Amino acid sequence: MLKHWIKGIAGAVTLAGLAVPLAANAALSDDKVKIGVLSDMSGVYKALEGPGAVIAAQMAIEDFGGSVLGKPIEIISADHQNKPDIGASTAREWIDAEQVDMITALDNSSVALSVQGLAADKKIITLNTGAGTTALTEDQCSPYGIHYVYDTHALPVGTATAMVRNGGKKWFFITADYAFGHSLRDNTGAVVKNLGGEVVGNVNAPLSTNDFSSYLLQAQSSGADVIGLANAGQDTVNAIKQANQFRIVQSGQKLAGMLVFISDVHSMGLDIAQGLQFTTAFVWNQDDEAEQWSRRFYERHKAMPTMVHAGVYSAVTHYLEAVKATGTDDSDTVRKQLGEMELNDFFVKGGKIAPNGSMLHDMYLVEVKKPDEATEEWDLLKVVSKIPADDAYISMADTKCSLVNQ
Repeated sequence: MLKHWIKGIAGAVTLAGLAVPLAANAALSDDKVKIGVLSDMSGVYKALEGPGAVIAAQMAIEDFGGSVLGKPIEIISADHQNKPDIGASTAREWIDAEQVDMITALDNSSVALSVQGLAADKKIITLNTGAGTTALTEDQCSPYGIHYVYDTHALPVGTATAMVRNGGKKWFFITADYAFGHSLRDNTGAVVKNLGGEVVGNVNAPLSTNDFSSYLLQAQSSGADVIGLANAGQDTVNAIKQANQFRIVQSGQKLAGMLVFISDVHSMGLDIAQGLQFTTAFVWNQDDEAEQWSRRFYERHKAMPTMVHAGVYSAVTHYLEAVKATGTDDSDTVRKQLGEMELNDFFVKGGKIAPNGSMLHDMYLVEVKKPDEATEEWDLLKVVSKIPADDAYISMADTKCSLVNQ
């Protein structure tokens, strides 16, 4: 198992401040804080989170000073291979044998649900930055689970709303055939119908599909105005590239990428992706603070950060801030503190963690630039509009999470 370790060196403590740190240190399990980054390191989601998530977590720990409450912070990472059983067994080993205090990344909804359930039984916090399904904060919500970056309710609020209002009334979905894809399709379909549109068809495609031709031909013959791609990562890239070969957009239908990352746009190129609109939580050059961090990340990763890379950094940082504020890594205490904090950094402004575990924050509807609009290699997106958190996420009045109003 691939492991990455960072150990901070405790700084000198003045005599006057000695009593408080000593009391706090006694509450740290194993005299350290250990964070697990569990991601797709080699498959279809590698570019959107993967090794970049480890780099983002490393940067967060380094910027925090390498230690908390005078004790080292360690990081461990592994590849879940997009398999729930591997994800769960890795998490179990980390918790039981490695004494991991928090697990983050989890960029596959089936893996994320499996790990969140296991971690809840063992009272370990999960800060999910990569998976999308709303089940994480709805029917399978957990007192220790936090959904940090986006979910399949927030994504269609921007993208589907814009497309329906611009005439895209009839939708056909090509859906990744697992929890995430089904959730994204269903939530997008609900938005379409609420706005007076209709879903005229759907076809499920296995994860890591290379050939989308048969699915695209079904969508093309469906009479739909919009072909909704309820998938992500390399699956989205493959589908859009092949749709371009079939000249689907040129023939009058529109493509809706329901979960698109800047890494996908870079892979496709502006000639193919230009004009594509989608919803995201982060754009690397949206302001000076975001750009400054993103260029630091680029120096290490040789690619600009996706929203989940930025989210990993933010999640790890705020977790460590909660540990520092409470003087312990006890999960119940830290989770309570996280719920009381207002989250602010280059990734999120005024974020709040709701009782169901959703991290409520603004989202952005963006559009891919034309080739002549880009000023550098990764200058690919422009913000069309901001989507307020209250519009993006399921309200606590409507949530099905059993933890709310207990």
